[in-house]
Parts: sequence; structure tokens; C-alpha cells
Amino acid sequence: MDLQHKVFLLLLLLPFHVLLITAQTASQDFTALSSLTQSWKNKPPNWVGSDPCGGNWDGIRCSNSRIIELKLAGLTMEGQLSSAIQSLSELDTIDLSYNTGLTGTIPREIGNLKKLNSLALVGCGLTGPIPDSIGSLKQLTFLALNSNKFNGNIPRSLGNLTNLDWLDLTDNQLEGSIPVSDDQGPGLDMLLNTQHFHLGNNKLNGTIPRKLFSSSMHLKHVLFDSNNLTGGIPSTLALVSTVEVVRFDRNKLSGPVPSNLNDLKDLSELYLSHNGLNGSLPDLTGLNKLTYVDLSYNNFNSSSDIPLWVSSLPELTTVILKVNRLSGTLNLTNSPSKSLQLIDLENNLITDLEPRTDQFSFDLILIDNGICRENGASELTYCKVSQIVPSYATPSSNCLPPPCSDNQIASPNCKCAFPYTGVLESRAFSFSNYSNTSYYKEIEQTLMVSFQEHKMAVDSVSLSNPRRNSSTDNFQLTLNVFPSQSDRFNTTGVLSVAFLLSNQIYKPPEYFIPYIFSGLSYQHFGGESKGSSSSNTGVIVGAVLAVLVFLVLALLAGIYAIRQKRRAKRSGGSNPFANWEQNKNSGTAPQLKGARWFSFEEIRKYTNNFSEANNIGSGGYGKVYQGTLPSGELVAIKRAGKESMQGAVEFKTEIELLSRVHHKNLVSLVGFNFEKGEQMLVYEYIPNGTVMDSLSGNSGILMDWIRRLKVTLGAARGLSYLHELANPPIIHRDIKSSNILLDDHLNAKVADFGLSKLLVDSERGHVTTQVKGTMGYLDPEYYMTQQLTEKSDVYSFGVFMLELATARRPIEHGKYIVREVMRVMDTSKDLYNLQSIIDPTLMKGTSPKGLERFVALAMRCVKEYAAERPTMAEAVKEIENIIALTGENPNGESASNTETYEEAGQGKHPYVTEEFEYSGIFPTTKVEPQ
Repeated sequence: MDLQHKVFLLLLLLPFHVLLITAQTASQDFTALSSLTQSWKNKPPNWVGSDPCGGNWDGIRCSNSRIIELKLAGLTMEGQLSSAIQSLSELDTIDLSYNTGLTGTIPREIGNLKKLNSLALVGCGLTGPIPDSIGSLKQLTFLALNSNKFNGNIPRSLGNLTNLDWLDLTDNQLEGSIPVSDDQGPGLDMLLNTQHFHLGNNKLNGTIPRKLFSSSMHLKHVLFDSNNLTGGIPSTLALVSTVEVVRFDRNKLSGPVPSNLNDLKDLSELYLSHNGLNGSLPDLTGLNKLTYVDLSYNNFNSSSDIPLWVSSLPELTTVILKVNRLSGTLNLTNSPSKSLQLIDLENNLITDLEPRTDQFSFDLILIDNGICRENGASELTYCKVSQIVPSYATPSSNCLPPPCSDNQIASPNCKCAFPYTGVLESRAFSFSNYSNTSYYKEIEQTLMVSFQEHKMAVDSVSLSNPRRNSSTDNFQLTLNVFPSQSDRFNTTGVLSVAFLLSNQIYKPPEYFIPYIFSGLSYQHFGGESKGSSSSNTGVIVGAVLAVLVFLVLALLAGIYAIRQKRRAKRSGGSNPFANWEQNKNSGTAPQLKGARWFSFEEIRKYTNNFSEANNIGSGGYGKVYQGTLPSGELVAIKRAGKESMQGAVEFKTEIELLSRVHHKNLVSLVGFNFEKGEQMLVYEYIPNGTVMDSLSGNSGILMDWIRRLKVTLGAARGLSYLHELANPPIIHRDIKSSNILLDDHLNAKVADFGLSKLLVDSERGHVTTQVKGTMGYLDPEYYMTQQLTEKSDVYSFGVFMLELATARRPIEHGKYIVREVMRVMDTSKDLYNLQSIIDPTLMKGTSPKGLERFVALAMRCVKEYAAERPTMAEAVKEIENIIALTGENPNGESASNTETYEEAGQGKHPYVTEEFEYSGIFPTTKVEPQ
């Protein structure tokens, strides 16, 4: 290669180099994000284009052109998590909390995100078991899966998360025993660095394992409330010297409280209510940091008077001992602790009080004790109604609240706005003097300090409606967070506030810890999101650069093309079509079997100069014309548009491939043209259009159940031939209803091999290739791995089967047909509970025979993992069996020619449709990742 040529190539590649430098997002991350969110609704509005990193997409943070954070909490998104999440391999943070429309299961592939540090899926609609694979996320420090509908056991593999600090599985439907390590594997006892065990409000059963606790642990919060745990409280709990909060209330525990709990010197809150605990009250004399203790609704008794610690511990605010069997005298003669706010002994057997006075500095409740049955006792304060929580609402800040309209709320600063709202809930609220509003004000102040420290656009916050949750005893407040820059938050504002609360970044006062926030869906987004201005600037700059690069590239490409054309005249060896235009019999022409070469002039003549009258369809590839050969044979001529032209080598490969496949369920290639800048394929003419046309009602063909079964069988046989009898095997790669044509007997013929791939011996098993196909039909495993197999066609074929059964498009109104069928399908019910989703025209009269087996086969074909799908040969056999079940002959033709246009009646050509995506003999909507 001469120096001039080298310099030219350098200049030619320079613009591409510039483009690569300016590209912001790695292509695999954009592809993965697109796949993950393709069926999600209500994504952030500034998710436009193909550059999440450079475009400052809301909720996305990048490093080195890779996506490392996916923070989308507090939106109104709907959809499901899919295995595509695994390809965002650089993620260290995921927060999708407070999206109640996020349903389905957590894919096991999430365990492949080895760099993940934080995973928050709080308050979504997720179901199913928690995958064991989460136990392989060795870098994980924060795991919050609370407030969903997870079931099954707690994965013992979580014991492998040696860096975990926060474990929250509260408020699910988890069952089984608490896992600890044994010869079967790890357990929660191995989480020596974890400070938070939040596992309340589930269905856990069995005893609390003694091995769960050890002196090597650093636990602060041990929350197992509202489960079905039995047996006693293990004395090993006292070995964990760091414990501050213990909740075993609302279980089925029995026996005495271990005496060594007195060793927990940092214990602040102790909840053991609503169990069957018995014996004497535990001695808590040494717990000088204890603020709140609830031992109510048990069977504690007292052999003597109520112990002195009840009123004397220095930090104690609240003692709740109601509904037990405590008797004797309550002695309060010593000066009670100044911090004491409440002693509740309602419904016990207390007979005396020392001193006999009604004047205490705290609330005392002795209702339903013997002392309150004495004459005149009902007038005493401690014998009256139990304590209630008074109302509260954050007052205005020295201003008069204006009248607000359109569901707006006045902020404390008297501005009408749409606040971000939710419930702020303490799981261990350690005060009982609810009339002291200084507690609420301190929470408000700390919230605002946190928002300001993190530079959030928050004007003010308000708290209201304080109450105790009757089922969990948690203390709750309604929280409103008001925007500062307008009357509503933009997407960035909501994401920031929700993330701060869902990930425990906000640190409330000690008496409110631990807390949880449950955010409501925000419905009032407005304004530009952070970064949109820079994003728009980036788009403008990028567009200018792109134009300049294009002009330079076009100039260089023109020069290069002229030089190469001159060289090609001297030597045609580098281009397989170099001499083809001059001599169709040249040895460089494609090696064909049964197809012929047509000149451009011949095809122009056959199509009446490509007249509109001969145009029978159009699609992503180009236009399709009807032509008539001199023999009278009708053909369909697919003329590529300029934007769809392939390279010469690729076009040669396609026509060689098409010329070698011959099967009654495959469209035959008659010939082709490659000259004058044209690429045309000449096919046998298929008169009755596509299956999509028939399902959409555009062809006038009425497809009953038997016809649909035979169409399915024909398509399956064609694919089976490609996979198992063609030599070498061929993967179609774009199976869909618009690529299945119907001949004059309504037999199915597979068409459009433009994306097909040969499976040569060296690639037996799979082909690693760029992902191409049609969204909705695309095999998710192929999408994620870029490894193409015959099973990728099987997946697309399964979607095609569901399309035939439901007459719905694969993605319709944002709903994916596979998930919709999966959602309603119940094999224990009649017709598998599919009546609501099956094409109503099939349900007239008697139910279609074999429908259940048909859908079951389709669902096997669309299994997420290729290894679980049948081969096409197996699918053919099962469809033949289903047809035999109906009493029909699987080898009979679908229909006679006279039955084809039963409902056409309007002279409308079957290929012609009202919508572009339905039109054309071979319409395509390709997915080609950036």
C-alpha cells in the first residue's frame, strides 16, 4: 500500500475516531438498558436518544461511559425486571423503590452484578421467592426488599454477604425458619458485619436459633416482630453487646425472658408484647440506656410488688405492661426518673399504689386493676380512659395560608404546590408524650437540614396525622415535601427525595430510629429535569459535529469510491461483483441453485416500469411489486430502498442461501438483480398476504381455529427444515406474523431471509453475532448474550403462536403478550383461565379443541432460557398431535381456493393495509443496537 493510500485511509477513519471519542455511553449498556425497560411505562421523559450518560438521563449516573447507578425511586413506573439487568455489569447502585407498578419476580441473573453495592426495591409490587443468587453479590452493603409480596424461605445464601450492613426484608410473605449455617450451607449467623436485621411482618415460623447470635456480631437492630416464631428467646442474644433495639413482639413465643438480657448495656428499645411469655418480669436494672419497653399482652406475674426499675431507670420514657397478671403494689415513693412519660399497667391485678396520689409528672394508667374498682376510684386520672395520640399538623411560618386550587396544598411557607407525599414510620418510637410537639419539630428540622446538605430543591416539609399502626405498633406520620423552584417537582426532584429516604441517607433523631418511608406515586411532574439544558446543548453541538463529520466523510468516501472504481476496472479480484454488471456469467457471480439473474431492464418491463398499480406493499426493506414473467408466472419483486442496501458480499451470501433452500413451506427465490445501484429479489408470488394481514382483518380472510393450527404447523415445518435439513443449517432470525405468507390454499410459507444466518460446522451450537430482529419477537437470551442459536427462532415462533391464539400484536398498548398470557394462565382452571385473552372470534360456540395444549406449547417456546425450549422438530410433532385431537388430518391442505376471500368483498388486495407496519410482502421492523 503506497503512502498516499495510507494517508487517505487515516483521514477516512479520523471522523469515526472522533465519533468514538465523543460517544458517551458504552453500546452494551444502552442495549441492556433498552432491553430492560422496553416494556416499562412512565419512564423519565428526558430518556431520549441513545446516550444515557452524555444526555444526563434522569436516574442514570455513569463513570467511564458505563452506567453505574440506576436510581428511579418515587416515579409511577410499571413493568417487570428481566434478566437484561445482568448486562449492566458496572452497576453499583439500584433503587427502584416506590414504583408499585413494578411487578413480577427478581430475575436470578441479578446475581451477576458483582459490583453491586446497594439494592433497594422498597414498596414495589414484586412477588415470588427472593433468588439465591443475591448471595453472590459479595460487595453488597445495603439490601432493602421490604414492603413487597415476596414468598418462600429466606435464602440461606444471604449468609455469604459478608460486607452487608443493612438487611431489610420486612413486610413480605416470607415463611419457613430463620436460616443459620450448618452442613447444608450458610445462614444469617455469618453476617458478622451486619447492623440491621429487619425481618418483621412476615410468616416466619419455628424457633429462634441459638446460633443466630454470637459475640462476634455487630447488630444494632434485631427486628423479627409480627411473625409466627415459637419457643423461647435465646439467651445468646445477650452476647451481641452492640444491640440497641430488639423486637420479637407479635409472635408465639413462650417461657421466661432470659435474665442475661440485663447485659445489653446499649439496649434502648425492647418490644416483646403479644406473645405467651411468662414468669416474673425480667430484671432490667442495669439497662441505663433503656428508653422504651413493651411487655404487654403476655402472662407475666409478680410474686411480690412491681420492680423498681419500672420507674427508676435514668433514660426510661415509656413502660407498657398492660394485659398481664401482675399483682401487688406499685411503689412510686422514690422520685421517678425525670425522663419518664408513661407507665401503662392497664388490665392487671394491681391492688395498691404508693404514694396514694393523683399527681405525677408522667401519665399513669391503671384501668381494669383492683385499685380502680374501689369506691370513688373511677374519678382518679389513672383510672380513666387510656392514652390517645392528639392531632398535629406543621403550623404556618408566620404567614397566612392562601386558598389553593387544583388539589394543591399550602406549604408551611404559604405557597400552593403539589408536594411529594408519603408515610414516615418509626419501627421503634421511644417517646409517649405525644402532646409535646417539640419531637415533631425536631424531625421537621432534621429533614430540612438533610435536604439542604444534599442540595435538593425543597422549600419546606410538613408533618401531620400522627398515629400508631394497630397491627404493627409502629408510629406513623404523613410527610409532605414541598418543591422550591415551582409549584411541582420535576423528575430529578422526586428521584432525589425518594432516594434519600429509601436508602436511609436521612438520619432522624435517635428516638425515631429505625425508620422506614413509604412514598406515594407522584402525579404532578413538571419543569425541566436537571441536566436537560446541558443535554439540549449537547444535542445541538452533537448535531453540528455530526453534520461536519458527515460532509468530510462524504467527500472522502466519494474520492475513495472513484479511486476504487478505477482500480476495479484493472482488477476485479477484491469485489465479487466487479465484473458482474458487464458479464452475468462471470465466475465471480453467486453460485446459485435454481435461481436466475434478471437484468434491470427485464424487471422494469415485468413491473410496467415499477408503476404504482404494480406496487403491492411496502415496508422497512423497501417496496414490493407484482411482476409477470414472459411465461405468465406471477412474481413478487422486492426492491431495496437506498437506506436498506446491503454490501455486495452480504447480498451475494443472501441470494446463495435463498437459492439452496427448497421446501413447500418456504417462499422460493426465483431470481435477483444487482446492477445500476439496485438490489432486487424476485420471489414466487404468494396471493393471500401475510398472517398479520389476516389477523388484523386487512386481507378479508377468516381464520378459524383449524386454519390457525395448520398455519402454525406449516410455519413450524418450514423452520424445522431450515434448522435440521438444510446444509448447512440456517437460523431465520426474524420469525413473525408479517413474515409468514399464505398461498392460494392458505398454506403457510416462511419468507424474508434478509437476516438469516448460516450455522457452519465451526459454529455448531451458536453464532456470536450482532443482535438483529423485531422487538416483541426477539429472544431475550440472544439479546443479552449475542449468541444466536436455533432456539432463538423457537422463541420467536412461540410469540407467533400466542399472536395466533389471541389476535394481539406482541407488544400492544405497552403490554407484552408473553407476560400477559403468563399473568392470567392457570392450568388448574378450565381453558387454563385464558378466556379473557383468547381471540373472541375463536370463543364463539364450543371452545377450540386443543387450545390448552397449543398455548402450553407456545409458553414452552418462550421460556427465558434456550435450554428449556423445545426444538422445532419437537414443536412440529406436538402441533400434529393437537391437529389430530381436533379430528383433522395434519397433512391436509388448509383450505381450497374458493374459501380464500369469504369476507373480502371489496376488491381490496390482500397485501394492501391501512398501516405501514402491516404492509408489504416482507415488512420488517428491525432492532439494530447502536
